[in-house]
Amino acid sequence: MAGEMKLGAYICKGCGLGERLDCAELAKVAQKEGKAQVVREHDFLCHADGLAMIGNDITAGVNQIAIAACSRRAKAEAFTFDGVCVTRANLREGVIWVHPDTDDARETTQEAAADYVRMACAEAKAMRAPAGNPNRGGSKRILVVGGGISGLTAAREVAAAGYEVLLVEKSDELGGIARHLYRRVPAKEPFTEPQETGLAELVNSVCSNPHITTLINSTIAQTSGAPGRFTVEIASTGGNNRSETVGAIIQASGFTPYNANALTEFSYGRTLDVIDQLGLEKLVAAADGAPITRPSDGKPVKRVVFVQCAGQRSADDGRLPYCSGYCCNTSIKQAMYFKDADPAIDTTIIYSDLRTPGNGEDFYRSAQRKDITFTKGKVSTVTPTAAALKVDFKDLILDQDADIEADLVVLATGQVPNSGIDIETSDEAQAAAADKSILNLTYRQGKDLPQLRYGFTDSHFICFPYETRRTGIYACGPVRRPMDMAQAMDDATGAALKAIQAVENAAAGRAAHPRAGDLSFPQYRREGCTQCKRCTVECPFGAIDEDEKRYPVFNESRCRRCGTCMGACPVRVISFENYSVDTVGAQIKAVDIPDEFSEKPRVLILACENDAYPALDMAGMNNQHYSAFARIIPVRCLGSVNTIWITDALNSGYDAVALMGCKHGIDYQCHFVKGSELATYRASKVDDTLKQMNLEPERVQLFEVAITDALRTPKLIDGLVAKVIEIGMSPLKF
Repeated sequence: MAGEMKLGAYICKGCGLGERLDCAELAKVAQKEGKAQVVREHDFLCHADGLAMIGNDITAGVNQIAIAACSRRAKAEAFTFDGVCVTRANLREGVIWVHPDTDDARETTQEAAADYVRMACAEAKAMRAPAGNPNRGGSKRILVVGGGISGLTAAREVAAAGYEVLLVEKSDELGGIARHLYRRVPAKEPFTEPQETGLAELVNSVCSNPHITTLINSTIAQTSGAPGRFTVEIASTGGNNRSETVGAIIQASGFTPYNANALTEFSYGRTLDVIDQLGLEKLVAAADGAPITRPSDGKPVKRVVFVQCAGQRSADDGRLPYCSGYCCNTSIKQAMYFKDADPAIDTTIIYSDLRTPGNGEDFYRSAQRKDITFTKGKVSTVTPTAAALKVDFKDLILDQDADIEADLVVLATGQVPNSGIDIETSDEAQAAAADKSILNLTYRQGKDLPQLRYGFTDSHFICFPYETRRTGIYACGPVRRPMDMAQAMDDATGAALKAIQAVENAAAGRAAHPRAGDLSFPQYRREGCTQCKRCTVECPFGAIDEDEKRYPVFNESRCRRCGTCMGACPVRVISFENYSVDTVGAQIKAVDIPDEFSEKPRVLILACENDAYPALDMAGMNNQHYSAFARIIPVRCLGSVNTIWITDALNSGYDAVALMGCKHGIDYQCHFVKGSELATYRASKVDDTLKQMNLEPERVQLFEVAITDALRTPKLIDGLVAKVIEIGMSPLKF
């Protein structure tokens, strides 16, 4: 930011602030200690008059603003001014709403408010207004990889929004697995009968759309670049290879049915009369309205048994440990094929748990009305006999062994995602699986999207399910999690909207979700870099490479602005214009630390802005009180927390430090995937520092906090303050 810095501090009196706080005294703090050149009070800063007042000061030269009012999560749009650094002192949710309105608490409440004003002024002075990523790409065309239901839906929805689409399908025909379905599970009221797949209409709508270019018999040979400027090499079986530029990518590569040949106990492969669900779809389609016959001898099927969870929900090697979700409804649909053709056909579905997502009990009740038999049991073997198939199972209602004869047995096998190469596998395994790559990324972290578990692509399934760890690349459909056709179409629509958001943000030089709109990007001082490679290794999103001299090369368009690289850097040379080691460090040092005889401890809370900080705000909204001795600083992610902040805080006389972040692990809730996990690892190393400082290890705590923990977070803070009182004030107070 060019020119002289001029700080304006604005104190709001609205929402009860004027009644609970001495705002005139806060104005003096901003002027004398915060060194603000312009200080103003206003009854309601978010009112048009208040905003106009700030706007006039900006015109007069104010270019850094500290607003002491409500949480930065409130009125964010109103208090955004282009080209100006803005920070917020949270006096409403963070002070008056979480401290009791009593005479005894008035002093500590005022002290907390004064500290937050000091902190906001200090942060604003350490910030610079970001101008946006200069290395941006302007392509708004979106690549869809996979021409099944998910891919076709994504392509249609993107095109409907007016964007160009490049659809790549590896086979010679669009439609994927859905091409082999005779009917689909109903997706609309009254959920009583199988319905047409609608695939022909969907394919026609895609092929006839002028915004969609379709390439069949084609695969992705290489993907490089970043959002707004991906370069994709496309290989065709006909040898007509081509290079295309796209702005975002949707991976809709679908699934492969579980290989039933592994189910030897069910005699699959030993007799033609044991088939999987997809095999039955083909059998019914071939019959084309005629009686369904046994594959072995062509005789009409009079007795059919459906075996649920075949090779699924099992901890045995080679089996699927998860439920594929769609199989129960599919078996109900297929049992109706037989009953609709001939009500006299004996149809039995043997299940351990019946799950019918999307249509409640309606489809199941319809099957019961058609006299389809549902038996709760677990099948052990299927044995061919001279005239039939003998199905042995454990009846889970009667708790006894039983058997049933059938002309045809249908195995409900599950979905195996077509995700490509798992980056967690060894180099040898990757080399052996090189021909299975879907995207063939040139990222140093691997050829394909990272996987979570069971081979499904990694995505934050709670908050933003389509996001992957590769910015601008979105997953949808069964490649992301097991799902049926209706769910896959909804999923594809969501991914299409996220891809559109990605190309628009990339063209404007802004960050992608969850910090969508952020214009900052990481920068570093090359002369201070030790080439330790921690930033390149720990970046969850593959946004950092290395040059020939092993210095980091930041790909700003891939960056999510989480700051994990900043937290990783041991020499603190990585920063963002509006978020850095200095912006947080200045806030830590701005707090007034009482002496050791004051009996007023100071506890620093570094709170993740995605879950912990909102939970603290909601504690205030719910009138949940916590200690006035806590000082809270929101951070982009716990992964951005540099241990120097903890050391500086303790050296400055803070009595304790707490890190509040999202849950990590296999069912993580961290918005930046690895941030909380990395913070936990780094925090585990702080014990050595505490020992060197002769401080108790209890003075540094890390708490996993969900956004719903509005009642729990105050207790965590109060517990830490109580621990400080128990072990005593920090001996490092001045």
